[in-house]
Amino acid sequence: MKRKRVVPRARANQDVEEAIAYYVAEDAAEAALGFIDALEEAYVHLARHPATGSPRFAHDLGIPELRAWQVTRYPHLVFYVERDDRVDVWRVLHGQRDIPASFLV
Repeated sequence: MKRKRVVPRARANQDVEEAIAYYVAEDAAEAALGFIDALEEAYVHLARHPATGSPRFAHDLGIPELRAWQVTRYPHLVFYVERDDRVDVWRVLHGQRDIPASFLV
């Protein structure tokens, strides 16, 4: 199986920066580092197996090809669309948020 490039959009990178800043502000630098490692693992998984994400939010958001993948040990979801040549990461959101309301902000 061919491995695809994982390409986070600017908004996804901003989501990640905000999550890391939150952990650091909460004096949880170790959790921030763990989040970075877990997110990298999620990206590696999606590069190899992009079809494994859940289509759960695709209908709610009106984006049929949208999938979501849970970041291991963290409450964040990676929202992405598989393309022919890449995995296009749109957002990385905390799973307890109102996803439909937060997604297109």
